[in-house]
Amino acid sequence: MSTASASEPALKANQLAAQHGIDLSKLPKIMDMSADSITSNVHAINSNCTDERMKFIFRGLINHLHTFIRETSITNEEWMSAIQFLTHTGQMCSDIRQEFILLSDVLGVSTLIDAINNAKPPTATESTVLGPFFTEDAEHIANGETIASEGKGDYMFVEGRVLDTRGNPIAGAVIDTWEADANGLYDVQYTNRDKPDCRGRLISAEDGSYSFRAVMPSPYPVPSDGPIGGLLKRLGRHVYRPAHLHMVLEAPGFEKLTTALYFEGDPYLTSDAVFGVRTSLIMKPEIVTDEDKTIARGFVQRKPHVYLKKDFVLATPEEGAEARKAISKHVQ
Repeated sequence: MSTASASEPALKANQLAAQHGIDLSKLPKIMDMSADSITSNVHAINSNCTDERMKFIFRGLINHLHTFIRETSITNEEWMSAIQFLTHTGQMCSDIRQEFILLSDVLGVSTLIDAINNAKPPTATESTVLGPFFTEDAEHIANGETIASEGKGDYMFVEGRVLDTRGNPIAGAVIDTWEADANGLYDVQYTNRDKPDCRGRLISAEDGSYSFRAVMPSPYPVPSDGPIGGLLKRLGRHVYRPAHLHMVLEAPGFEKLTTALYFEGDPYLTSDAVFGVRTSLIMKPEIVTDEDKTIARGFVQRKPHVYLKKDFVLATPEEGAEARKAISKHVQ
């Protein structure tokens, strides 16, 4: 074989690599992998990454993943089962269902990331996990209007104020709220959904006040017809979440707050499948038996309703940064 013909494969390989922005001559030489050398070789081949944050994250990921494999002596069959599990998880995802968020939730990862990245000062409202059922299509409602259609559950009236950490009202805060109905289902879980229900978006008034009509949410199982439901069963865990009302609040000059309100006496408060409960977010609802007040608050039927009052306190970016700085000392 001539020198020219022998160099043709190398030339073609360099040309193909160049199409992806890679210079083969600058890559480290890695061969003869072993259990002892594979980790350092993966780090070496990734060393040309120009994104320092990405390089840092993947170095940590690879170290922990390889250590996990070594410590547990994962078999080929177990690893293939894990790959099939993740494949199935992806296949279950859609525009209205996010199985990977659910996986993150039930493994405690969502709560850990939330605790580190969304730490608040002691006087601000605590955050909690977003969950997989948030949608962008919530309808705008005026204060005092309803987020739920008639027949979705027992009436509940929610009101309060949006404040800063000094007690000053925050006007114009955008509030997204959504919940499961009396059947323990979100609107997106109904196959005949034609519009948003049990969800809405409203704006705090000049005095920071907000109010809306809703229904008393019920405890419910996280989706158990997919791989995550099967995983929880194998782990000897139940699939239930305590009843809760989701709230997301945003206002200029303040950090976004993703949180939820829980209800005293719920049997799942201490074993939430997604680790979302915070003691400060557990509410004691009042049962209002005055049916005239029920009608005055805009409900259709004359019957008792649940009353919930909650002020939400937002932190500034500076206050949030100080809280995260403090917590980082404890998690490193």
